[in-house]
Amino acid sequence: MNKGPGLFSDFGKKAKDLLNKDYISDQKFTISSSTYTGLGLVSNLVNKGGLSSGDVAAQYKQKNAVVDVKLDTESNILTTFTITDLLPSAKTVASFKLPDYNSGKLEVQYFHEHAALSTAVGLKKSPAIDFSATIGTPTISFGAEASYVTSSSEFTKYNAGVNITKPDSSASVILADKGDSLRVSYLHHLNQMNGGAVIGEIARKFSTNENTLTVGCSYPVDPHTLVKAKLNNHGNLGALVQHEVGPKSFLTISGAFDTRALEKTPKFGLALYLNP
Repeated sequence: MNKGPGLFSDFGKKAKDLLNKDYISDQKFTISSSTYTGLGLVSNLVNKGGLSSGDVAAQYKQKNAVVDVKLDTESNILTTFTITDLLPSAKTVASFKLPDYNSGKLEVQYFHEHAALSTAVGLKKSPAIDFSATIGTPTISFGAEASYVTSSSEFTKYNAGVNITKPDSSASVILADKGDSLRVSYLHHLNQMNGGAVIGEIARKFSTNENTLTVGCSYPVDPHTLVKAKLNNHGNLGALVQHEVGPKSFLTISGAFDTRALEKTPKFGLALYLNP
């Protein structure tokens, strides 16, 4: 549906996923299944700090509509309705969470050949309004986003950035936190490494004069095994191994170390995703 620039929320997403996705410090078990009628079920069980929690999610797809329902162990029910092409080149997303009746939100996304817009409004009295806009092409785009709280008549967030995407690389520069932070990232795919990738990210916090440089990489050892690692200038090292134990089923083992304080106990995580 989208042949133009993506949403502002997609700026730097590939780099962010490489540096953060699948890195865990707890134990997680997930089982997923689906039927030919368009119904999918996912169950999660997480053990974090000795405390266990879980949820069950169901998704039903029918033509241009998707319904998601999630129930967790704290008796929260999250329901999301997504409809595409209700209007030409538009997507509508409505969500609410029970028993919090003030959590409802309605979002409309519009995609054009040279622009993308998104507006989300809370379904309550004096709601917050989130708005984002991008202009450009699939190769280079400029964008901004803001959040306005009607109850206090003030902006609680405004960010801006530029995103560049090429077949073998992507880069983004994002000014966030009301201009107090800057994040620059560059991701490059290495075809000579069987589809591996390397990334560098620099984040600066102007109010504290703090800089964080992070480098990371991913390398597919074989068609079923992926290795990832990352290291920042504060000495934090993370690594993981993800192995496909079956069709669409994965075992992930990850660890995190503080190379400047090796006497501290390293953190390890284990995740098993099964799709029988």
